[in-house]
Amino acid sequence: MRPSNRAPDAMRPVSLQRNFARYAEGSCLVKFGETQVLCTASLEDKPPMWLRGQGKGWITAEYAMLPRATHTRTRRETSKPSGRTQEIQRLIGRSLRAVTNLQALGERQITIDCDVLQADGGTRTASITGAWVALHDCLKWMRGRSMIKDMPLTDHVGAVSCGIYQGVPVLDLDYAEDSSAHTDGNFVITGSGGLVEVQATAEGAVFSEDELTKLLGLARGGIRLLVELQKQAIEA
Repeated sequence: MRPSNRAPDAMRPVSLQRNFARYAEGSCLVKFGETQVLCTASLEDKPPMWLRGQGKGWITAEYAMLPRATHTRTRRETSKPSGRTQEIQRLIGRSLRAVTNLQALGERQITIDCDVLQADGGTRTASITGAWVALHDCLKWMRGRSMIKDMPLTDHVGAVSCGIYQGVPVLDLDYAEDSSAHTDGNFVITGSGGLVEVQATAEGAVFSEDELTKLLGLARGGIRLLVELQKQAIEA
């Protein structure tokens, strides 16, 4: 039995609240159960230095966890981001660039900030899912001001965790499961089913190819739900 009493293929309750931040060009408060992340998209009318003169834009991401997002206070990363933080930032950026026509952005940069308000497992997957909504609304804001002609997004993208908990493959791990799962994985998948990234790690016991396939199947089911929620959010 899962600690949350969910079925193996059941997600936690998920919500996507648009326009949460007043000043950002795009924003979304995303909740995966008790995990809450504020995602904002900020437009800068120039690309990074290394990309200037090439006629295309860039999407980058920053990720941070508030000091009391967890059970005990963690120090703010005021100097250099930790290795974990850098890994998550790069993952968010890669995921969004995978479904964006950067040429259509023109020479501009969009920075996605994902700030974890409360953590109960799956902060990176919630960040990616909510960041897509924030990016969408930033691009819609740009199009409404004739900064771009067409929407540069080519697809939806979402992310979900899966793992093997007490010998059973399960979807969308909360902290209680994540901290004791034998296998922990994160799956980033587009709306059309393309794989952006698969991260899977054994903890104490190896996992088989068959188990990985089962986890991927669970992830695809979760992504279908997340993409549907994204569609509902941007149509609201």
